Amino acid sequence: MHRTTSGDRRQALQRTARDLSRDARTLQKAARAPAARLEAQRLQGEAEKALAEAEALKLQARLEDLTVWEMKKVKQSRKGSKTYSYWMASWREGGKTRNVHLGSARKMDAEAARQKARERKAEALGIQGP
Repeated sequence: MHRTTSGDRRQALQRTARDLSRDARTLQKAARAPAARLEAQRLQGEAEKALAEAEALKLQARLEDLTVWEMKKVKQSRKGSKTYSYWMASWREGGKTRNVHLGSARKMDAEAARQKARERKAEALGIQGP
């Protein structure tokens, strides 16, 4: 998977959850007082919350992991050559790369093409839209 902002945020949350869980286990083993046990339970709750948020970001990171580029095609005619450009997107589905035509570069800008690619990828993977 390529680096995405959601993916980076997910990794940070997972790291935080592991640290909190480890601290909670350590505190639980060493704790004799009820206040320490409550603190261990609070830390464990925070760890579970961070893991749940990281899991929610998993689909978002997967939708962001795509490549959009502008393709140029030159066609020859009797009048001369003409260059056409259009947007393409690619992403991985299983073990294969999928290339998708998004539309003319004259009719949409790069951000619109990226948004359309996310919608198409969500549709192809059966995920609710971004």
